Amino acid sequence: MKSGWGQRCVAFFKKETVLCIAAVLAVVSMCINPPSAAYAGYIDWNTLAMLFSLMAVMKGFQKAGLFVWLGNCLLRRTDTTRKMLFALVFLPFFCSMVITNDVSLITFVPFALIVLHMAEQDWLVVPLVVLQTVAANLGSMLTPMGNPQNLYLYTKSGLSFGKFVLLVLPYAAVSALCLALLILRCDSVPVQAAPVQSKLAGPATLGVYAAGFGLCLLAIFDVLPPLAVAAVVAAVLLFYDRQVLASVDYALLGTFIAFFLFIGNLGDVVWFREFLASVLEGHVVLVSVLASQVISNVPAALLLSGFTDQWRDLIVGCNLGGLGTLIASMASLISYKMVAQNSPERRNSYLVWFTVCNVGMLVLLLVLNWIL
Repeated sequence: MKSGWGQRCVAFFKKETVLCIAAVLAVVSMCINPPSAAYAGYIDWNTLAMLFSLMAVMKGFQKAGLFVWLGNCLLRRTDTTRKMLFALVFLPFFCSMVITNDVSLITFVPFALIVLHMAEQDWLVVPLVVLQTVAANLGSMLTPMGNPQNLYLYTKSGLSFGKFVLLVLPYAAVSALCLALLILRCDSVPVQAAPVQSKLAGPATLGVYAAGFGLCLLAIFDVLPPLAVAAVVAAVLLFYDRQVLASVDYALLGTFIAFFLFIGNLGDVVWFREFLASVLEGHVVLVSVLASQVISNVPAALLLSGFTDQWRDLIVGCNLGGLGTLIASMASLISYKMVAQNSPERRNSYLVWFTVCNVGMLVLLLVLNWIL
């Protein structure tokens, strides 16, 4: 009995490592600042509400088959491996701007693996999935809803939607150009890319989730209160599709709450607050990138946001920080796990390609940041 319980605990830790570490840090920080009513003020409820709403709506679209349907529409126009690569790489690049980088990879990496196998082009698995991962992480930087840290930093910074997009547009544009050049270097041979079998939900279902997405946009643009939108989304899904409601990544929401508490408690330690603020002064981009390599960019954004008000640099640094190591962006682990499960013999090759591509892109974008 104990052995089974222990195995479940180990399995949960492996699956939700970041959540477990964040929870431990939150509990330890309570020794510094005992629980009180002030804890409620540490948590950014608006960010949590918007994050929940977006995740729920995107899970609904995913279940409805919208993204695979979109991919099939593009694949019908491809007759060479190069065109197929463009379609399969830029699908997550552009879609991640709206549906987040992790949802893009969860959707389009398995889709790409099936397409390659049906087209008898399995030799492209490693370069394609590496480029898809980079594309999702870099495309998602362009909008506040592209990834969790952007949504949080967008609400904290007070930037308008337009100013946020303009801030990261040069990096996204250069990233797209680099991805295109890398694809053009690949050999192009004729290919017959058969569409993946999928079923698109009816107009009523798509309409429900489209309305939900519209509410999310109104919350992002400060037209509607995020908490009210989250309540409406939860209430509708409770009656319309509880499976979608249950599939929301609540572990990510729990991670945010734990880090909010941890940061709030550390913020009451004067010497630590002054030390970290001094380290960040004038070096926010570099510190954000380095911190992301170790703890990933979402926790880095949450942690560092409590000790600097240089929001523009923090947004750029945490987005660029998603490049580099495999854990710099937790979304990157999604692709690695899928490749490891689908083609175990390609794991080492994938890690080499992934590291070279990510480090190269990171250096290039850091140079661009220095120029700008």
